[in-house]
Amino acid sequence: MAVPKSKITRSRRGMRRSHDSLNPDAFVESKDTGELHRPHHIDLKTGMYNGKQVLKVKSKV
Repeated sequence: MAVPKSKITRSRRGMRRSHDSLNPDAFVESKDTGELHRPHHIDLKTGMYNGKQVLKVKSKV
């Protein structure tokens, strides 16, 4: 049976768990349209990335 050799302190336990929390997703506002999108990702509504047209966007019919 596995038994710990010594007690793990609250501090050490907390340090191990420090990266377990979830962070909310980051969003930035597009300069052109004002839409929110993830930073360093293509804006799918306009097809723009870093001020350049990267994707051809289908027009809504």
